Amino acid sequence: MTDEQQEGVGSTPPPETAVQLPGARTMIEAQGISKYYGPFVAVQNISFAIPEGQIAAFLGPNGAGKSTTMKILTGYLAASEGQARIAGIDVRTDRLQAARSLGYLPENGPLYAEMTPLELLRFFAEARELERTTLDQRIQEVADQCALELVLDKPIGKLSRGYRQRVGLAQALLHDPDVLILDEPTAGLDPNQIHEFRKHLQRLGREHKKTILLSTHILQEVEALADRILFVSGGRLVYDASLEEARHEEASLDALFQRLTRTASGERAASVGPTNGVEVSS
Repeated sequence: MTDEQQEGVGSTPPPETAVQLPGARTMIEAQGISKYYGPFVAVQNISFAIPEGQIAAFLGPNGAGKSTTMKILTGYLAASEGQARIAGIDVRTDRLQAARSLGYLPENGPLYAEMTPLELLRFFAEARELERTTLDQRIQEVADQCALELVLDKPIGKLSRGYRQRVGLAQALLHDPDVLILDEPTAGLDPNQIHEFRKHLQRLGREHKKTILLSTHILQEVEALADRILFVSGGRLVYDASLEEARHEEASLDALFQRLTRTASGERAASVGPTNGVEVSS
């Protein structure tokens, strides 16, 4: 790590931290995560723990480091420093075991355009070694949950963006994971689909005790779904509080978003300096 990176780490203020209920099992954990690309800091010393059953919104402007952090948490990207754990399992040293508890929907889902949704779900079910006796039943359940019945036999490449997003969500839910990490899951959905999706996530969190981390730019979505807000800007975690605490701090989440972005941007410019034209992952 360069002198500039070391200086940046030392000057990073700790975020305000949400209270975790005593005795709650930690399902998503970031411990000192950093990612460097040469001299450029993509994410820096990010730490948080999300307990079982909590829905946490991962917020920040474009280029803040949200997707990079999510990729590290899921094992798709190796951290330069720090550890990521899913259900207590280190994703770097035992990724396959961690994946059994994890459903991940990246910003651009893992879809094969020439397959139909039914073929794709069957492929993922077999890859995840779902029991053959329950495989067809589970595929039907997630197809119903994600409203895919009308397009199950159509090539994915010919589906609308909204339907492709639903196929991506279906594969993330297929193995009934305890943890869901969703990167802008409602992108491309119409208002009715977004409403149904929110209700489904609420059921997963409240009734089925799923632990959910989702990134979004839709602040109404945060109001409707989240128990907790994690805010990143300039690659740093600058805020961590419950939704209720956030509501008491500012007149609106929009005002909070603007304040945190301005504050963190100023600190980033002072401590890190120019990026020499290298872009950060979102």
